[in-house]
Amino acid sequence: MNFIKTDIEGVAILEPKVFGDRRGYFFECFEQREFDAALGFHVEFVQDNQSMSAEKGVIRGLHFQKGDSSQAKLVRVISGAVMDVAVDMRTDSPTFGKFVSVVLTGENKRMFFIPRHFAHGFAVLEPNSVFTYKCDNYYDPSSEGGIIWNDPDIAIPWPVTSEEVILSDRDKFWPSMKDLSKNR
Repeated sequence: MNFIKTDIEGVAILEPKVFGDRRGYFFECFEQREFDAALGFHVEFVQDNQSMSAEKGVIRGLHFQKGDSSQAKLVRVISGAVMDVAVDMRTDSPTFGKFVSVVLTGENKRMFFIPRHFAHGFAVLEPNSVFTYKCDNYYDPSSEGGIIWNDPDIAIPWPVTSEEVILSDRDKFWPSMKDLSKNR
């Protein structure tokens, strides 16, 4: 597994070694010892989630869990393609409010590690994209939060216009990062 550091401390892109032949392919998508050694700390995943987005233009996020319910995530696409985004919400971080994005596809098999205290979201680039993520903490609905997907201060270059985007009702009304910070 190739671990690629990003411009934000703790966020990493993972490229597995894929073994293919005429039958198809095989790759190891997670190995605890190698993962911990590459990160320099232990992450114990306790929950796996999966979503399918039927249409190109769906944006899910930007979501996070607050406080002790915060979740580190290891995400990947099984089929289809997404642009995945992690936004640093650590107020004491020099990269607070900055983001890292990566295109994840069923074909490139890349994975994205997002530490705790980050907002996470993705834009669907191909219909019927299947997205999966491992979490190191259980989902707690009472700790759920979000940031509006098109926050001008974060300025994520989403591959979809405001007219094309497909959002859940909940994702249409999250506050901006600035408004969220005022209420802390």
